[in-house]
Formats: sequence, C-alpha cells, structure tokens
Amino acid sequence: MSDENTFNDAEDQEMNGDIHAATMVSGMYESWFLDYASYVILERAVPAIQDGLKPVQRRILHSMKELDDGRFNKVANIIGATMQYHPHGDASIGDAIVTIGQKDLLIETQGNWGDIRTGDRSAAPRYIEARLSKFALDVVYNPQTTDWQLSYDGRKKEPITLPVKFPLLLAQGVEGIAVGLSTKMMPHNFVELIKASIDILKGKRANILPDFPTGGTADFTNYNEGKKGSKIRVRAKIEAADKKTLLIKDIPYSTTTSSVIDSILKANDKGKLKVKKVIDNTAKDVEIEIQLGPGQSPDVVIDALYAFTDCEVSISPNACVIIDEKPHFMSVNDILAYCTKQTVELLKQELEIRRGELMEKILFSSLEKIFIENRIYRDIEECETWEAVLQTIDQGLDPFKKDFYREITEEDLVRLTEIKIKRISKFDSFKADEAMKKLTDELAEVEHNLENLIDYAIAYFKDLLKKYGKGRERKTEIRNFEDINATVVAANNTKLYVNRTEGFIGTSLKKDEFVTDCSDIDDIIVFRRDGACIVTKISDKAFVGKDIIHVAVFKKNDDRMVYNVAYLDASKKRTFVKRFQVLAVTRDREYNITKGGPKSKILYFSANPNGEAEVVKVKLTPGCPARQKIFEYDFADLAIKGRDVVGNTLTAYPISKNGITKISDGVSTLGGIDVYYDDHVGRLNTEGRGKLLGNFLDQSILCILKDGSYELTNYELTNRYNVDEVVHIEQFDPEKPITAIYYDGNNKTHYVKRFMIETTTLDKRFKFITDARSSKMLAVTLDKLAQVEITYKRKVDGKTEGIFDLDVLAEVKGWRALGNKLSAYPVKSVKVIESKPAPVAAKSTQENVEVDEDDQEQLGLF
Repeated sequence: MSDENTFNDAEDQEMNGDIHAATMVSGMYESWFLDYASYVILERAVPAIQDGLKPVQRRILHSMKELDDGRFNKVANIIGATMQYHPHGDASIGDAIVTIGQKDLLIETQGNWGDIRTGDRSAAPRYIEARLSKFALDVVYNPQTTDWQLSYDGRKKEPITLPVKFPLLLAQGVEGIAVGLSTKMMPHNFVELIKASIDILKGKRANILPDFPTGGTADFTNYNEGKKGSKIRVRAKIEAADKKTLLIKDIPYSTTTSSVIDSILKANDKGKLKVKKVIDNTAKDVEIEIQLGPGQSPDVVIDALYAFTDCEVSISPNACVIIDEKPHFMSVNDILAYCTKQTVELLKQELEIRRGELMEKILFSSLEKIFIENRIYRDIEECETWEAVLQTIDQGLDPFKKDFYREITEEDLVRLTEIKIKRISKFDSFKADEAMKKLTDELAEVEHNLENLIDYAIAYFKDLLKKYGKGRERKTEIRNFEDINATVVAANNTKLYVNRTEGFIGTSLKKDEFVTDCSDIDDIIVFRRDGACIVTKISDKAFVGKDIIHVAVFKKNDDRMVYNVAYLDASKKRTFVKRFQVLAVTRDREYNITKGGPKSKILYFSANPNGEAEVVKVKLTPGCPARQKIFEYDFADLAIKGRDVVGNTLTAYPISKNGITKISDGVSTLGGIDVYYDDHVGRLNTEGRGKLLGNFLDQSILCILKDGSYELTNYELTNRYNVDEVVHIEQFDPEKPITAIYYDGNNKTHYVKRFMIETTTLDKRFKFITDARSSKMLAVTLDKLAQVEITYKRKVDGKTEGIFDLDVLAEVKGWRALGNKLSAYPVKSVKVIESKPAPVAAKSTQENVEVDEDDQEQLGLF
C-alpha cells in the first residue's frame, strides 16, 4: 500500500512539474514576443514624429555631422562611423544612406547613387561620396536643444531625436513594416509644406496633398488626409506622339520604368492590349515609347494601359508615427500641425538660449569695464591670499551690483582675474561701449522675437522658402480620374463560338459557328427559343441550354441596345410583341422574356444596337378563320419597356412556321445621344457630368486648342482630351464661323481672322495660326456677333481702350488665311465680349490676355 502511494506521489510531482514548465515557457514566449515587437516598432520600422526619422537614419545624420568638415566623405567611411551607434550590419546602413540621398534634401551626393525612376542600384559605398546639405545644417542640428542618450555600448552619446525645425517626415515620406502594424506616408511638396505651416501659424486649417518625385498625375479624391484606409490613384503621363506611337513621360510613384515595361509586355502577352514594340528611351527624362499594332486606337490603348498595367497604381497610405514611445495613427494634417508647433517651440528654446548667452555677455562686459575703469585690478596687487583677491574684487563691484540681473558669483570673480595685462593696457572704453550696445540691441531683438514668437516663426519659414524653395515646385499633377471600364478597353484577344443545337458557347469550339471577336473578361448574353435569357462569363466551353437563337457580348447598362421580340404564349394561344432592354442582371441566372409555360416560344427576335425598329410581315396559317392572313407590323409602334413586361397582342390566330419575316430595316426610335464633356478629366460621358455638347447621331465634335489648331473627332466615349490644351469644345456646326485673335511671330503683328472649317478628316490637327515659334493664340469665339475690347497704347495720349465688332474687323475666309491686322498701336490685352449668353452647346471663350512687351509693335487698326 505504501509502495503504491509512493508511486502515485512521484507521478503527481512529475505532472505538476510538466504543468509548471509549460506555464513558464508560455510566459517566456509571450514576454519575448512583445519585447521583440516593441523593439521592431520603436527601433527599426516606425519614425518618431519629432524628427521624422527612423533610428538608423538618425544615427547616420548624427555621424555625418560628427564627420562634417565641409568636404565629401566616402559613404563607406560614413557607414563605419555610424556602426558606432547602430548595432546592425553595414548593408542596412548603406541602404538607408542611399535612400536618404535619393530624396535630395538632407544629403548632397557625388557619384552613382542609382535612379528611383529606373530601379538602377547605386554604386558600392567605396565609390560614392556624400556630405550634409546646407538645408540639413540649417534645420536639423542644434546641440543645445538636443536630448541625448548613451549609445548601445555606453561609449558615446547619441541624440534621442534631432531638433528638426521643419516637417521633415512629410517632406521625405516613409515606409516601414513592423510586427502587427505598418506605416506608409507619402512624400509631400517642400514649398507647399512651408506655406501650409505658415497658414497653420495664421490660424488656418491646412490641407496638404502628396507630391511624388517621379511626377505623373494623381487622384486624391479618397486620400482622406493619409489616414488608415485611404487610397490614392497614381497614373503615368501618356502622350500620343502620333496615331501609331505613345510616349510615357512620367511613371507612377512606387514603380520603375522596368516594372512598367514588364507590366505592359505581360498585358500584351495575355491579350489585354495589343502593342507592336516597347522601347525604353529614358535618359535625363523618362520616356517609354510604345509602338501600336495595326488598327489600334491610341485613346483606347491609353485606357487599356491604365486598366491592365502599372501605368496606373493604387496606393494605400497609413500614417503611423511614434509619440512618447508609442505608435499613433494620425492624419498628415495633424502631423503637420504637430511639426509646426514643435518648430515654434524649438525656435523659442533657441531664442531663450540666445537671450541667456547675450545677458551673460553683457554682464561680463559690464564687469570687465568696471574692473578696468575703476582700477580694481590695482587693488588686488597688495593682497597676499587668493581669498583676499576675490574679496577685494567683490568689494570693488559692490556699488554696481544693483544694476546686474543676477548675483555675482565666485566664478565671475575668477574670470576677472584671468584678464590679461595686455587686454587691460589696450582697453578702449568707447569700443567697449559700442560692443555692449550691439549686444544690447541684439538682446532687445531677441526679446521682441520672444514676445512675437508666431511672427518670428512665420518669418523663419519664409526665409526657408526663399533660401531653399527654388526648383522644388510640384511635380505631380492633381486630377480627378474617370473610372475605366475594363471590358470596354480590353483588346479582343479571343474568339467566341456557339453550337446552337447542343447549347454550348465558348472560345474552344473552333469547329462550330463563329460569333464575334471578344475579350477574355467579357460577359456573354444568350437568348434561347424557349424564351430564356442568361448572362454568363466567357469561358472555354459552357452549357447554356439548347436551341440558342442569339448570342453576343453583353454590355452592362447599355441603354441603346433594344431587343424586338414576338413570342407565342402557349397558355392563351396568342402571339405577343414587345421591345425591351437588358441593362443589369445577375450572372448565370435565367430570366424568361415570355410568360413562361412548357410550349411558349420565341417566334421572331432581333437585337438592335441603336434602338432600331423594323417592319415585319406576319403570315397566319391557311386554315385559321382570320380574314386577313398576311399583314405587316411596325415595331416602332411599341414603346420600349422592361424585359418582364408581357407586351402587346400581335394576333390571336396561329402563325405559320417561319411566318414572321423582316421586310425593311428600321430606324432608331431613341433619337441621338446627349454627350457631355467633363473638363476635370478631359473625357466624354452620357451621365450628365460637365458641359452638354449636344445630341449626337452622326455629328462630330470640334475641339480648339491653345496652340492655335483645331481638331474634329467622333463622339466615342473612349476619346481623351488634354484639359490643359483645350480652349473650346462643342458639337461641330459646319455653318458656324470661328473668330480668332492671335499674335504672329513672323512679322510681330496681331491679327484677327474669321474662317469656316473646310476639312472633314477626323483626329487630325489643323493649325490656323502661323507656325512661327513666338506665334500664339490670344482669344477665340464661335459667337457670330461677338465683340472685342482692345486695350492698346498710343504714343500721343497713352493707354486707350476700344470695343469693336469682330464681324466688321474681318470677313470670313478660308482657315489658311492670315487675317486682318488688329491695331496700329502696341496691344496690351484683348477681351472677347459675347453678344448674349451662349447656348449650352456653343459657348464661346472669353479671356483677358496680357501681351508681352517685346511683342508690341506698330500695328494697323481696322
């Protein structure tokens, strides 16, 4: 019995030990993981809000300041110096130095530092050199306002944070992945940050937007101040050099020319777009040349590049910073406000330190003057002890102590004894007073700046802008992007086939009936004889039901596509007709366009892409009791309704087999399309965004450009217009004359011309002003009765204004005509005055244009 108890006690102890050990391991794991996570967050991945730097960056800049002698240092040398503070390998330090140098703000570089545009790496650290920029020396360092800590080995001191007097974090941007969180802040424009800081100091709310060093265009509609969950869409700048060539001039941030080219080639291989050749011509400026394949529209290919390649990327910012050794998620505007407030506090500290220094200098200068002018230095000659010397000097200063701002200490007395005899013998009271006056004036200025600290901070920011703002203008253009429908712009990279009897559709049925070219991301709509309608994703082979009567590519929300149908309702033994649209459906769900029933079926079907309504002949069975067994029916008599509508009765009598046939093509019953121009994105639309150009059936669009040319285009919604180039756009009216005022650089004369458009070629620019380099268009209008107000300068009586009728100044001629001279005197400005409020579809431009002084010549007035 005792043996059994002994055995059980040992087993219990072993089990208890296992449990205890498991608890200990669990606790150790939890502690170590949290320690590691905290270390990565605080010491590696996330920047401090005070200076916007990660520890490795801060240590690099501190080491560079220690090495700074005005000359360039080898990066390998900088890496070695930094390793005294950063307990990691040289590779991480070298990569961090290159990243800082490529941002072109804190470090001046020399040698091959790589290229963020192409992705080329920098040369080895032993080949490249760096030194601190003047900007860094001005705003990053001040030992007197720096909080210090011991380095990791306790041998040296390093800054906890650097006293940066500028929103450096937002200027450079940062990206880091820690344990459990990440940070991603975009770079912002140097000039805009300074101006926004000034606005904050003036009590305004700043709203800053990123600016990328790679340029491009960006849509910040969902930026949401850079908070978690925000989104930026960035696009490359793509230009059509001609109908067969596209040029990419800027690339999106976070991409390289290599990655963009790879994405284009990949999309081409997948058939999403069709290009002939891609050439990287990048040198000083980015240029990727894209040669288009035959029959490719440049506008459609541009949209496809944005839809399927890295020519458009989406970036999700996530502003996370370290404050008081804890990560915080903030908006970029709040970060800017914090940095601005910190700058004010640092400036205040510097002023207070300088005030203290000046007061001490003034105090000692006063003591020195009293010590010398009152010959106190002679009184100490007879003193036999050091204590007696100090006491004698102190007694000599007694009459003046009430004027000092603090008590005189023994240290002050000792400093007086250290004055050299040579200085005493050459002491000049006048020069001493002048020097003290300068110190007093500077102290007064410091006191004034402290009392007006905000004004002083504003002046500080303005000085930064003046010294370092040149050449740092915004590179990224802010635009609102339109949403590109990928199915519209995708290249037709496959073919659709159908087996109507067996009920299969797909791209692999090459032995069956060919339907159409299509894209591999298209949806397909199918109608069967039994009245079923289904929309399905294109695939190699799919069963959609037997007895197919119509199959085509489905375009969602296409309100121009109208289906005309005659169907037999088996339950009522009547034939109905209906016209309907299919705008939006659930994929792979069957819809019945008849009233249903096992014997109901479609007798006639037509799909009409522009709402056409044809005339059909209906033939009844010979044995039916109807008096008129053959008659015609016009679908134009039917209104267009939803797909679920029953329709109108065509006949209550039976129709013979194949008894409904089309006898004439119909015309559209929908009328034209209202087309709008959105001048924010330079695109056409039918949703009512922007300016109504008019109702289009087969008309063209007239586009007048700033360079003095016009272009006719169709009204395809895939057309692109450069909003920076477009002066005027409207529906083309061949009977409406164009009136233009321009400066001719050949003979330095201002002209007015009126002309009719005689060309009919689409998508080709025709220049109607002279080709001289300095020629420029000043104003243009399509208002037949418009006037022009001319401000010109006569030598006799000075500046003069006049209003003239444009139809009197020039008669209508051909578009190549030179025109008539505008004025006999130097023209200062012109302003087109419309005769009345312009109609929506023909709004003329009205603008004031200043004329350069060197353009002014004696011109003829008509």
